[in-house]
Amino acid sequence: MNQAQTEAPLKRTFRGSRDALIQRATDEPELGLRVLTTLNAFRLLVAVTLLLLFAVSSESRFFGDIRPTLFSATATGYLVFAILSAFSLRQRWVPEQALGVTQLIVDIVAITLLMNASGGISSGLGGLLIIFVGAGSLILPGPVSAVLAVVTTFVILGEQAYTHFFGVSRLTNYPAAGILSGVILIVSLMVQPLARRIQTSEALVRQFGVDLKNLSELNEYIVQHLRESIVVVDASNALRLINSSAIGLLGTGNSIAGTPLSEVFEPLAAYLLGWRKDMGVSSHPEFTLITEGDNARVTAHLAPLGTEGQRDGPILIFLEDASLMNARVQQSKLASLGRLSASIAHEIRNPVGAMSHAAQLLGESKGLTDDDVRLTEIIQTHSGRVSHIIDNVLQLSRRESSRPELLRLKSWLDEFADEFTRTLELQEGEFTIRDVPAELEARIDRSHLRQVLWNLCDNAVKYASETGGIMVEIQGGRMPGQGRPYLEVLDCGLGVDAATADKIFEPFFTARSGGTGLGLYISRELCELNRATLVYLDRPAGGSIFRIVFADPDRWEAQEEK
Repeated sequence: MNQAQTEAPLKRTFRGSRDALIQRATDEPELGLRVLTTLNAFRLLVAVTLLLLFAVSSESRFFGDIRPTLFSATATGYLVFAILSAFSLRQRWVPEQALGVTQLIVDIVAITLLMNASGGISSGLGGLLIIFVGAGSLILPGPVSAVLAVVTTFVILGEQAYTHFFGVSRLTNYPAAGILSGVILIVSLMVQPLARRIQTSEALVRQFGVDLKNLSELNEYIVQHLRESIVVVDASNALRLINSSAIGLLGTGNSIAGTPLSEVFEPLAAYLLGWRKDMGVSSHPEFTLITEGDNARVTAHLAPLGTEGQRDGPILIFLEDASLMNARVQQSKLASLGRLSASIAHEIRNPVGAMSHAAQLLGESKGLTDDDVRLTEIIQTHSGRVSHIIDNVLQLSRRESSRPELLRLKSWLDEFADEFTRTLELQEGEFTIRDVPAELEARIDRSHLRQVLWNLCDNAVKYASETGGIMVEIQGGRMPGQGRPYLEVLDCGLGVDAATADKIFEPFFTARSGGTGLGLYISRELCELNRATLVYLDRPAGGSIFRIVFADPDRWEAQEEK
């Protein structure tokens, strides 16, 4: 998956409205339950309001002046019913349609009694039936809501007839009752197609929300399982997203959204601040960073997620482990060097050998002056140096793919130390191994590790001897943070100045006469071939530290299983 394909789903993480739509469409209750809940809240409000008005206006009442006892009893019962309905809706005691029919019947009866106790149609309470019948028609089947609307009209007209014959005839108003009944019927009939449209639209929105949620989860799954390490920060350089690959690479643990990038990866945060301000820097810079946790070389690529060219918004950051990238191109490097070294061996090695042999024979001749002897020594010395360079290049070019195995470093180092001290005839105390845990393990090719450590230790002995004493140490452990195993070779030499430190791993670079300049280069190449990293550090007490940071054995096994 390329960068453009990855940016598209990540941009969706900043669309809050879409997430809100998904949440509403999938988590909100059904339309019927929402209508019943809202209607019951209105019912509670009506009952409480009527009781308060009845209580505060004892002399000249707004409602209930014709039959106060009936009004107060009906309003109180109506309030109790509304409270019981609220509990029923919360606990789902009764099916929605059955509860809706029950509530509407109680509304019709209660409002009619309250209207009768307050002077009939002129009290205005009958208008409440329009709301209750209309809302009920949204959730009840068409025939049921139509029947209840017809029943309501008969109840209203019946109340007027009762008031006329058994109550106060001057309070009757048949035209108004007829108009109210007609309005209720019309509202009931008009709400039916509207209810069907609402239900259909809600079903579509709900399905759309489910689809969006599925797509969002799919995007999240893809991003989290990408092999590329991805970090997304907002305009204030706070984390908005970090996938599992980036967490493993940076060794940050469970980083959460909102965490400042400076707390996760300080060098990258500092660079990002400067990059936002300097528009002359490329939108996709590539640079190598050394993490404080494991000294892994990391390459970052920055890409704005906002408007083209705007760097003050969210930024998508791709992180790559440079050691892994180098391992992928190692085979092509070795193939090129193999062809080159074959040509060198054929064209140069034999002539150099012939010159060295001729100089040796010439040096054994009698009658040579001192100057002639000196010249033959120069020829032999430099012929040997050229031959050594050719041997190193051939050794690197013929290197086969690594065959890693899990090594217990402490026991392996004991064997290595015994061989190294005997070969170089070192005295006791000049070469020591300390602070290497017995359980420390690393996954690496055994022969490659031997060659790397031999080169480093041999250099340490040579440079330490220049200060008048030899003391080389090897120590190891686990790096803080990600916990990758490491070994360090420490010497007490003169150290490396800052200008030279950046060049010591370049091929054919040497600060000492007689060297080939290939030892450290070959050592780093072999480390990267095994997914390890070789770095140089200054030793505070004087001297040098060369640190080999191995790949995490558990992470390597997990990647190979994939």
